[in-house]
Amino acid sequence: MIDFTRLQAIVREAGLIAMTRWPGAGNSVESWDKGENDPVCEADLEVDAFLRRELTALLPSAGWLSEESADAADRLQDRLVWVVDPIDGTRDFIRGRSGWAVSVALVSSGRSLIACLESPPRAESWHATAGRGATLNGVRLQASTRTEWEGARVPAADLAKADKVLTAVEQPNGIALRAAMVAANQADILATMRWGYEWDIAAATLIAREAGAAVSDIFGQPLGYNKRDPRSFGLLVCAPRLQAAAIEHFGERARERLGKASGPE
Repeated sequence: MIDFTRLQAIVREAGLIAMTRWPGAGNSVESWDKGENDPVCEADLEVDAFLRRELTALLPSAGWLSEESADAADRLQDRLVWVVDPIDGTRDFIRGRSGWAVSVALVSSGRSLIACLESPPRAESWHATAGRGATLNGVRLQASTRTEWEGARVPAADLAKADKVLTAVEQPNGIALRAAMVAANQADILATMRWGYEWDIAAATLIAREAGAAVSDIFGQPLGYNKRDPRSFGLLVCAPRLQAAAIEHFGERARERLGKASGPE
């Protein structure tokens, strides 16, 4: 159906384009705020334009949903849709930190079919195909299989008082990389209790699932993609044996925050 080698090359090239703007490599980039503390920069737009051109040429029948493109309702009529975040983790990108990645997923009938996550500053290329497993730099991934809740690793800069039984590990700004950490057994749990968008997670959740992780919203419900409203509240990616404990642990706080939140942060 699709030339996967060509897809990988396109996403890799998108990462190289981003690197030409990344301050961490000594480059300069113009950035601004789209509103409500939502930063964007020149690299976001350059990578988005490149990916839209190349991915549309690769699969002309697929629709398009991206953080940096105007949404078009006609994507809802397409069985196949590209779901793209040209730079997931823009804050880290602008600050010259490495916690960002180019995220590309091909969604089929509401489910992620193919995923690519490219993080040039970390020299990481993540790939997954539904039913065929996931890899990091060509090495097959096996997600965390932890069974004990206490001490479980979670990407976090700091832990809330209620979460002190957990162990904080590196927290990239990009949520896609944080989910991928569970896929690579670098973390045991990723849990968010806020609004987010499909383009943030469509690729990383397939990588995590294909590596053997449990994936759901924060309440344990399945995720879907290419919805009319591309938002969802809360994400849970974790070792399968920790899923029930995580839903119980975070559920009450998540419901309280959902009741107070009107939309994505």
